[in-house]
Amino acid sequence: MTRRRGWRRALARLGLAALVWLVVVVMALPLYWVATGALKTNREIYTFPPVWIPRDPQWSNFVAAWEAVPFGRFFLNSIVTTLGAVTIELVFALFSAYALVFVKARGKGIVFAVTVAALLVPQTVTLLPNYLTIARLGWIDTYQGLIVPVAAVAFGVFLFRQHFLTLPRDLLDAARLDGCGHLGLLRHVVVPLSRPVIVTFLVIYLVSHWNDFLWPLVATNRLEWRTVPIGVAYLYQVEGVQNWGPILAGTVMALAPMLLVYVVAQRWIVKGIGGGALKG
Repeated sequence: MTRRRGWRRALARLGLAALVWLVVVVMALPLYWVATGALKTNREIYTFPPVWIPRDPQWSNFVAAWEAVPFGRFFLNSIVTTLGAVTIELVFALFSAYALVFVKARGKGIVFAVTVAALLVPQTVTLLPNYLTIARLGWIDTYQGLIVPVAAVAFGVFLFRQHFLTLPRDLLDAARLDGCGHLGLLRHVVVPLSRPVIVTFLVIYLVSHWNDFLWPLVATNRLEWRTVPIGVAYLYQVEGVQNWGPILAGTVMALAPMLLVYVVAQRWIVKGIGGGALKG
């Protein structure tokens, strides 16, 4: 009986490992195809069966992509708008969540309920009101027009509030006895204890804003104000379906910064999720 149970557990572990590897392959294969396609000739890209490793890497595809459209300007716009929006969101989310947990005030439950309800509103619903607002303010083709309408973040408030509720009360009370006010408590105790959650938040929203296509497309009219995702789409218009190498090279350049961020912050992300960042 015991031997049969051992076999079942071994088979279950083997099946689980096979499933995990299947998921990894399904997720990694498109990225590998894009990365290697950026170094192939058109003939290799269209060859069947597929050429998995480029025989003669075409590094000139990256040069062609960079020269076909103003990628330098696109990267500058994406960096400014991404960092600006994420910084504002982080400050708003930290202070709002702190107030909801540690500041005594009436109506906090209602405020939190409204915040959670905002999570249910899709971005497309707010698209037209946001556009009309920035158009009246004269913010079309400006950084403030790209940043301010997307700087409010309900999920960040929810995420930090749930984490702050798990912080040890004894430590917080000891800091208060030592004379810490609200700002001191937030700066010296709450934020240091919340680093994995903050990093998780930063990675999620850095990726979200870097890859945002819809709002920068709506809020800008001139080419010099476009961002990287729109630049890749514009590269497709320039190169057409006849020259996939530079298009895939442009895609790799667009993906590289966020992949690097993920690799650097991976340890903190695992800590943030495993440490109860999303626990209620």
